[in-house]
Amino acid sequence: MKEYIMALDQGTTSSRCIIFDKGGNICSMAQKEYTQIYPVAGWVEHNPMEIWSSQLSVAMEAMAKLGINANDIDSIGITNQRETTIIWDRNTGEPVYNAIVWQCRRTADMIDILKNTPLSDRIRQKTGLIPDAYFSASKIAWILENVEGVREKADRGELLFGTVDTWLIYKLTGGKVHATDYTNASRTMLFDIHKLCWDKEILDYFKIPVNMLPKAYPSSYVYGITDSNVLGGEILIAGVAGDQQAALFGQCCFEPGDVKNTYGTGCFLLMNTGYTAINSKNGLLTTIAAGEKHDVEYALEGSVFVGGASVQWLRDGLRMIKSAGQSLEYATAVEDSNGMYIVPAFAGMGAPYWNPYARGTVVGITRGCSKEHFVRATLESIAYQTDDLITAMQEDAKVPLNSLKVDGGASANDFLMQFQADITGEKVNRPKCIETTALGAAYLAGLATGYYKSREEIKANWQLDTAFCPDISDEHRNGLKKGWKRAVKCALIWAQEGE
Repeated sequence: MKEYIMALDQGTTSSRCIIFDKGGNICSMAQKEYTQIYPVAGWVEHNPMEIWSSQLSVAMEAMAKLGINANDIDSIGITNQRETTIIWDRNTGEPVYNAIVWQCRRTADMIDILKNTPLSDRIRQKTGLIPDAYFSASKIAWILENVEGVREKADRGELLFGTVDTWLIYKLTGGKVHATDYTNASRTMLFDIHKLCWDKEILDYFKIPVNMLPKAYPSSYVYGITDSNVLGGEILIAGVAGDQQAALFGQCCFEPGDVKNTYGTGCFLLMNTGYTAINSKNGLLTTIAAGEKHDVEYALEGSVFVGGASVQWLRDGLRMIKSAGQSLEYATAVEDSNGMYIVPAFAGMGAPYWNPYARGTVVGITRGCSKEHFVRATLESIAYQTDDLITAMQEDAKVPLNSLKVDGGASANDFLMQFQADITGEKVNRPKCIETTALGAAYLAGLATGYYKSREEIKANWQLDTAFCPDISDEHRNGLKKGWKRAVKCALIWAQEGE
């Protein structure tokens, strides 16, 4: 048996490659940030060729660090930023436009028109999603309508669409495979999550030709083989999942009611609901969970659009800190946020509010507020937004939360994790390996090839690092949450034009 599994983790701000052994231990890792493109306020783009080149370079770097070649790798698992939309020429393989990123709000007006049609409710029933500019459908439509010559190419069957996973599979296989997995397909707002197929009614509404779309498969599945010229040999591509579903799997949340939160650029809370697709009454999304066969499992999901990105904003935009790690030092230098709340609605607000026009708000500033208070309030905002999702999820699923499993870069921040436990009133469990998104992709690939025999074998790898327990009174907690609710109202009022 080959010793290693490679996980390609293509995120919103960087591409990473992590090589794991069978015990789920990190043997080698490489990471490279790439360019964020903001052509207009509220628009976010990436260069698809830079996504590919950065992902390829970190894969080669991670192999070189470990001194291995393609023959030592059992398989590749891919996990990716979801909803981000790429369209390329079927004949040349060249993108026709930049990737439109999940954060991009350029199609909000298009979605407002859709919400006033009967199709809006049917989209909810079929796809499990609330119509929003967040998802891929309106992004595809925008490219088809606004990039010169693209509509004509689409009509001639000369274009291919893919989310980032599809783009990477296509490039890794030398253009031989055009495929996606059920989790990524379920985030396009074009896929019927019950029938497991692209929906003709929705495609017709957006004027998207079905021949542009990739074929969808389970997350744990042999998609193809890398072109020998790409990584110096042939490697099976055997696992694909959108980042949040990959993290749910990597956290071993295999039972209905298991919950994880990933603290990345955004925050994403998912609950496994088993074979039942629960329709949310609280603004959450119903989505497909990563799985091995055609017996599809589902999850409830809540999204915070701006999580760790708010710390990047402190670092790069405001220059209040020199590194993300420094936020811990500043946040713990003061006893509280001095009554200040920050609502980082830089790209609208996700669940449970779903307001694309809300904007970032800072309230409660007094003369006594310092940089330390500002940094602390920013970190606290991540926990408050997560708590809003947990409350909504418990109401929908009617399942109490025993604990919250956490992962992602910002989960390494002890202050944030303790404040999360305090504000939620629940125990927060952080595993030894917080790279669970990449780990989930590796597990899915290993299950498809027989590297792993069962989920039970994978579960034995999960190890607790730190448990954070609530340490404030109910009265204190309720007072803090009441202030947060008032701050959110201010962000939402800003969106009410002319009032």
